[in-house]
Parts: sequence; structure tokens; C-alpha cells
Amino acid sequence: MSLTPGNSTNGDIHRNAYWSLPPDDLFSQFHSGKQGLTSAEAAERLRHFGPNSLKDENRWSALRIFLSQFESPLVLILVAAAAISIVVGEWREAIIISLIVLASCILSFYQEYSASVAVEKLKERIGFKARVRRDEKFVSIAAAEVVPGDIVAVSAGDLIPADAILISATDLFVSQSALTGETFPVEKHPGELPTDTALANRASMLFTGASVRSGMGEAMVVETGVETEFGKITAHLQEETPETDFARGIRRFGYLMTRVALIMVVVIFAGNVLLQRPLVDSLLFSLAIAVGITPELLPAIVSLTLSSGARRMAAGGVIVRRLASIENLGSMNLLCTDKTGTLTEGVVSLDRVEGPLDGAPDGLLRLAALNARLQNGMANPLDGAIDKAATAAAIQTDAFSKVGEIPYDFIRKRLSVIVREKDGDLLIAKGAVANILEVSSHVMHGDEPKPLDDEARTALAKRYADWSDEGFRVLGIAIRHFAPSRERYGHDDETGLAFAGFLLFSDPPKSGIAETLAAMAERGVKVKVISGDNRFVAAHLARTIGLACTHILTGEELSKLTDEALAARAVRTDLFVEIDPNQKQRIVAALRGRGHVVGYLGDGINDAPALHEADIGISVEGAADVAQQAADMVLVDKSLDVLLEGIDNGRRTFANTMKYVSCAISSNFGNMISMSFASFLLPFQPLLAKQILLNNFLADIPSMAIAGDNVDPAAVMHPQRWNIAYVQRFMIVFGLISTLFDFLTFGFLLALTGEHAAIFQTGWFVESLITQLSTVLVIRTRAPFFRSRPGRWLLLSTLAISLLAISLPYIPGSDWFGFVHLPVGVLIGLAGITFAYLASTEIAKHWFFSKPHDRFFHRKRRRRGPMPAADGRRR
Repeated sequence: MSLTPGNSTNGDIHRNAYWSLPPDDLFSQFHSGKQGLTSAEAAERLRHFGPNSLKDENRWSALRIFLSQFESPLVLILVAAAAISIVVGEWREAIIISLIVLASCILSFYQEYSASVAVEKLKERIGFKARVRRDEKFVSIAAAEVVPGDIVAVSAGDLIPADAILISATDLFVSQSALTGETFPVEKHPGELPTDTALANRASMLFTGASVRSGMGEAMVVETGVETEFGKITAHLQEETPETDFARGIRRFGYLMTRVALIMVVVIFAGNVLLQRPLVDSLLFSLAIAVGITPELLPAIVSLTLSSGARRMAAGGVIVRRLASIENLGSMNLLCTDKTGTLTEGVVSLDRVEGPLDGAPDGLLRLAALNARLQNGMANPLDGAIDKAATAAAIQTDAFSKVGEIPYDFIRKRLSVIVREKDGDLLIAKGAVANILEVSSHVMHGDEPKPLDDEARTALAKRYADWSDEGFRVLGIAIRHFAPSRERYGHDDETGLAFAGFLLFSDPPKSGIAETLAAMAERGVKVKVISGDNRFVAAHLARTIGLACTHILTGEELSKLTDEALAARAVRTDLFVEIDPNQKQRIVAALRGRGHVVGYLGDGINDAPALHEADIGISVEGAADVAQQAADMVLVDKSLDVLLEGIDNGRRTFANTMKYVSCAISSNFGNMISMSFASFLLPFQPLLAKQILLNNFLADIPSMAIAGDNVDPAAVMHPQRWNIAYVQRFMIVFGLISTLFDFLTFGFLLALTGEHAAIFQTGWFVESLITQLSTVLVIRTRAPFFRSRPGRWLLLSTLAISLLAISLPYIPGSDWFGFVHLPVGVLIGLAGITFAYLASTEIAKHWFFSKPHDRFFHRKRRRRGPMPAADGRRR
């Protein structure tokens, strides 16, 4: 395909300084125009240039996922064991080991691939979209399908999908700080620029990753994917998503078990060689022990539980964009949120307009309507309420023509629209009352402006405070007349204004919000409000819904605090009010620095930094693109009830993952330790290597059902965090119990069968497998096991494998694994030992989770200092 004369390649196009070329030359070079591309042209260019993505974001293919199962060190160990068996002529051993490896890899592949497919389907629901002109009409497509030559339309709140050259723009201001580091939005407009213009000064170009703060525009795409300016930077960075607290704990646990396994391999192999056991048998036995003690299914279990949790959360209205965030959601103990739409109904209405002194002067609602209807910034509920009130009052604004706009920004906190009148231009400013008053020098008395003296300012401030204390959100309106000869208007023109009046808005508390907040508090999640509203409005709402409002911190006070002082104040603060957008990130960082797991719920352009900073960034479907893409999860409905269900699901996911860890470190660890000692004390191996591997494989099958297991209600009532100290003491306590009963089993088998190796090995295989399976049903709950109903598939798979374990010695072909028929007396004795083991485990569980035991370990943790932050974010 060629986009330029001479059959040029993609690289030819990328050499051009697009910002220096006239529009006609660009259209000719890209075989495009203002009408955009046809669907057929776009499809061909997508095939030629590839997806518009900075990296390969497509999920792994089924083949790649399957092959990745063989990259595990444990699998490689087994492959090596099979190879050794072949070399020494043990073909039966090699076949058995190979079949077990293949079956295990197929099992893991099925779970991982199913999880990846499910997650991709969920992500498609909230994928980044772009508006492009196709077949001469604008349509919404996935941003990954944008191609060079596409005409894209952007407006306030949109993310720029690709590098593009502007064709038209209206009051277009773009934040490109991710690329250039500039703090404030920059104005963009069409026009040719010198070839050597610096990237930050290319006013006619839109760059991938930037976000539109106000205005609108159309542009032609010139670069996509890794060829964009942002793509060239990220290609060198290769930045990875930081680990969560849980992921770090899982990784460290894996390293711990691997170290234990390596030590055991060396010790067992060396010991058996010194005892003059066969070299190959000793090596295979020690390798099998290593595989048996290591929870090789842990990565698959984590993926399965997370994907299952994501599906449950999607059914409840929470779409997960980043699976690891589910772990953090279960650990969250602080939620920072704005009040509009979350704590309130989000249905803002204009209650009334008030003049500077009293009453509602004629024309004030019309001024507000002109400002709201003609501005090109992002749609907001306040302007919607003004438009609705003006429509109800039959106020017409069509006769007015707009000649300029000074867009809203979070520093000025006001927006001005300039309209043409018969005798000149009229600037109408609307914004926060304090920010309108600071640029006002006069106040309207009827149709006449009067000087705004200190007495008048005090009176206006009092009226504003009184209304705010009643729960109204109040904005100010001011005006200024200009001669009609002006061509452009800017921030400097917002001076000498005449204050014209107040707009009073109401947004009632959301129905049932008090009960939802109480339910969150019951689950150990404290809600902190971060709002741009003043202290009176926020405090009034907090009192109404039963939220604490004793400690209030304003944005002005916050700006004077060091990071250390803010960290100390933030933990105690209930309401953060009059907050600037850049302060939200500081607040979240301060809370995380004190060891809290912080969630942040936001849906605006200015929420992106805080969403990035939080342990769990939460946005809302339909929010600004930049907010949705910054979030870890997206709520279908902006409701704390939906989030509450998400928190419960996150904690269920955490609980089920920990069940597998607990099972793996109790019975596995105990069995392998006792087997290691037995290999030194017995004149034969307590289990053959192939029996160990079969035992391990069969025990893993019910483990897959843990992901969908039922979770006790008590497990979701408190934040859950990974605690390696808990894992270590659980392993010691329950591992020792398992080891003690293993030795009891050894004594029983030796006493009953003498030194008959085959009966001993068969008997212990059956007892070991059944106890591993039964232990899951006991330690899956902190309550007595008979009071907690396990999931159907966990129960059925456990019973099925238990029956298989008992039947194995009697199945034809079992001699391949060295099994023999067990006498009835042996089966009865093993049944008694199994029941005694389960009873002891139940008693030990009650003791382990008792309060005195917990207090002992809590004292140890406190001496080590404060809990670390949840992870190393930010991205």
C-alpha cells in the first residue's frame, strides 16, 4: 500500500514535518480529505499499518499460553526427570512422568486460557473509543482501529487517539503534560509552523495520550501506534505495572517454597546416596519431593480466582480493567470520593437565582443561559440545570452570536463567554463566587454598576455563606462590556467585572446512602470526601447522611502543609473541601504513605492523577475518557451500593486464593517433611517418585474448584491483606500436625505389614491423598467445618477423587504405579487415622484463630513498625 507518490513505505511518511505542510499537501500525501476515509480504505490501512496501540495489547494466543505452561521451573524439573529415566532405561517411569506433566499442563492451560478470554470480553465493554469520519459520517470505533488519514473529532474530556494535524478548532485547549511535562493546558489551532518548531510548541498538532480540557476540533491522523511521539518514548521505557501488595506476597511465598524445595532436594539426595540407595532412584525421589512441596498451581489458581471474581463483579455492575486491582479492593480500608452523584442523587437543579442584594433581577437567568449554552467545554450538570431552568422560563438565546470564550480551568475556577450585542461585546463570567468576586470591581444595582467596596464584599460573602450552610451550591455571575472592535479575548480581560448575582443549585442526598455508608464502615472501609465545594455545603451534606465532619481541611490550608504534615493531618481529616485538582493526588499519596490501602472514585478530567496514584482507581461508565483509562475498574452505575458489592467480591476472591495457599502449605509441607525423614529411616522409599507425582496431580484437581467456593460472610467484613507472618505460622502449626499423623501412619503400617514396601507405599498413598483432600474442607473456613457449606464443585470433586484414591489399588493397570491390594484391616486403620487427623486439625484451627493467639502475633507486628504501603504504584 502507498500513501505517498512513489510507492513509499511507512517510514517515508514518518520523515515529514507535518506541522509545516499546507492542508492540501497533507490531504494529497495521505490520500484523504475533510470527508475522511471509506470503510474499505480504512480496513486496508489497518491491515497495512497494524493496530493503533503502543504495545501488543492483544491477549496471548491459545498456543502461546499452552507453551508457557512448560516454562515453569517445576515442569522443567519433571521433564529432566523423565529424560533421566529414559537414559537409564526406565521407560515406564518416563512415560508416567510425561503423562502427568502433560495432564498438569493441560489443566493449567485450560484454566488460564478461559480466564484470559473472560477478562478480554469484559475489557471490550469499556474500551477506549474514538470518533472518526467514515463514509462521510462520524462513527464511534475502537481507538485501536484508527489509521493514518482518518479524520477524528475531539471535544472536552476526550483522549487523543493518535498523532494528528488540526483541520479546525474552536477554543480547543489540550493537556499534554504526559508528553511535554507542561502543567497547564495549551491552546491548539490549525496553521503552518516552521519545520524546526519544538514539540511543545507545535500548536497545530494533537499528540497521543493528551486529553482535551475544553473546546472541540477535527484533525487528520498522521501517526499511529509506536510511530507516535508518545509511542517512541514508551518503546524505550518498557515500563511495567507495579506489583500489588498481594502479588508481592504471592511472589515471596513462591520464593520461600522454592528455597525450601531446593534445600530438601540436596539434603534428601545426599542422604540417600550416603545410605547407598540407587543413584537414579534417589535423584527421582528427591525431585518428586521438590515438586510435591511446591504449590505449582498457585499462578493458575490466582488467575482463575481473579477472573472468576471479575466475572462476578461484572454481573454486579463493576467492570475490572486491571485484574490485580481486585486484590487491592479486598484490602481497601479508605475510600476517597467526591460527593456529586456518589453521595447525592447527581440530579442537579437550579433552585433559584438571586441578585447581589436581594431578589432576582431581570436578565440574570438569561446571562447564565448564554454562558451555559454557548460554552464549548465539557458538559456538566450545572450547565444542564441552567439550560433546563432557562427552557422552562422560555428564555431564547438563538439571536446571540458568540465571538469568544475563555475556557474554564481549575486555577481560575471560572468560564467566560463573549457575545456580540448591538453596541459592543458582552463578557459573561460564571464560576466559584470567591473567584468571580476577585476579578470584580463593581456590583450591579438594577441596571447600573456601583463600586464594589469592602462593605458590599462583606455583605455578598455573608449571603454566600448562609446559602452554603443550607446545603446549596452557589455560583457567581459577573459581566463586562467591550467595544466591538476586539478580535481575541483572554484571561487578562477578566478584570474590572461587575458582579451581577448568584445561582443557587440543589442536589439532594442519594436515597439509602446513609445505610450504604454504615455498611462500608461495618466492613472496615472509611469514606473521606474530597470536594471542590466549600466547607459549608460539604459539612451540611455530611451531617445529613451521618458522615463524620468533625475534622475539615481546606485546599488553602492544605497548600501550606509539607508532605509529612499532610500525612499526619490527612488520616484524621473527614472532609477535604475547596480542593484544587492537583491536591487530590497529594491527599491520596499522603494516605497511602501512612500504610492505608486507598481507593479513589472519580469521573472527571481532573481526577486522572488521583486515579493513577490510588491503590484502586475507580471510575464510572460514561466518564471522561481520560478518567476511564486511568481507572483500574469502572462502575456501570455511580453508586456506592455497586462498589460495596465489588468490595465483597474482592474479599471473596482474596479469601479463596488464601484457601489454596493454606491447603498447600499445611498438608503438602507436612507430608513432604515426613516423607523426607522416612526416606532416611526406612529400608525402602516411603513412596515411589511416580506415586508422589500422581498424588500431587490428583490433589490439584479439586483445588481448581476453590476459585468458585463459597465464602463465609465473616470473611468479607474486614479488609484483607497479605501477611507472610500468618503464612509462616500456619505452615508450621498445621504442617507439624500433618507430620505427626504421618509418623503415626508409618508406625501403623509397619506394625501391621512389616517391611512390605508395596503395601506400605500403597497404604500411605491412599491415606496421604485422602487427608490432603479432606483438609481442604476443614481449613477452608474459620468456623466449624460442618457449619460452612462448601461450593458444589469443590465438594463433588473432593468426593470423586477420594473415591478414586480408595479404588486405585484395585483398578487394572495400577501395578504401573507400584500399587497392590490393601488388606481390609489396613483400610479400617487408615480410616481411623484419617478421622483422628481431621478432628485434630479442626481443634488446632479453633486454637490458631483464637484471640489470645492473634494478640501474640499482633504484638510482634507492632514492634516491627507500621504496615507498608500496598504497592509501589504509580504507573
